[in-house]
Amino acid sequence: MAWISLLFAGVLEIAWASGLKRLAHEFSWAVGILTLLAMIASLIALYAAMVRIPLGIAYPIWTGIGSLGAVAVSVAFHNQSMTLTNGLGLLLLILGMILLGFDA
Repeated sequence: MAWISLLFAGVLEIAWASGLKRLAHEFSWAVGILTLLAMIASLIALYAAMVRIPLGIAYPIWTGIGSLGAVAVSVAFHNQSMTLTNGLGLLLLILGMILLGFDA
């Protein structure tokens, strides 16, 4: 259950980061409130995961999920280009998250 909470926290991190980007383009109270709720829910889910998963594993994986998702959203919706270097960096990030997860 802790890993599901951690995955959920990471997905919510992607949501609130995307909300911040949208707010940077055009402010909307509705988007602002949803972004704030996603932030709070992400932290609550991260807390739930950290009850069972050590900080040194849960936090990097949480931020890694958010980082991977933010890049995916940016490429898909904000015209960010994906280079070979970016792809290699993402691959290394995934590998690091997997290796951290083995110690949990």
